[in-house]
Amino acid sequence: MAHVFVYGTLKTGQPNHRVLLEGAHGRAAFRGWGRTVEPYPLVIAGQRNVPRLLNLPGRGRRVAGEVYAVDEQMLRFLDEFEGCPDMYQRTRVTVAVEGAGGTLQCFVYTTATYPPEWVHLPYHDDYDSQGEHGLRYSPR
Repeated sequence: MAHVFVYGTLKTGQPNHRVLLEGAHGRAAFRGWGRTVEPYPLVIAGQRNVPRLLNLPGRGRRVAGEVYAVDEQMLRFLDEFEGCPDMYQRTRVTVAVEGAGGTLQCFVYTTATYPPEWVHLPYHDDYDSQGEHGLRYSPR
């Protein structure tokens, strides 16, 4: 089992959360809420208003999300679902898990290649597709 940190549309209550629950894709078990130890820029970008974690550690905010333990089948599915390695890249981050008093090394889907202007978009620390930002996510 691997740990995956989700910060966007895969979180509970968000538009794509269902894919973590569908057993046909493998197993995903919720392990807790957490926050990245290092800050990262979390921006909402592109014509579909997709949340993207720019792979710029040390810049931005400590991002909130959820930690899941996933099996190999689910990890492969998530790679495909996230367009890895073209749209997102699976990298490792350290996540402070709430209530656990410790940290976990988790996979996270980050964006390493993006238009330069994305660095200047507003940074968020917690994504909600219906948030006050007014940038509604548009599914594929």
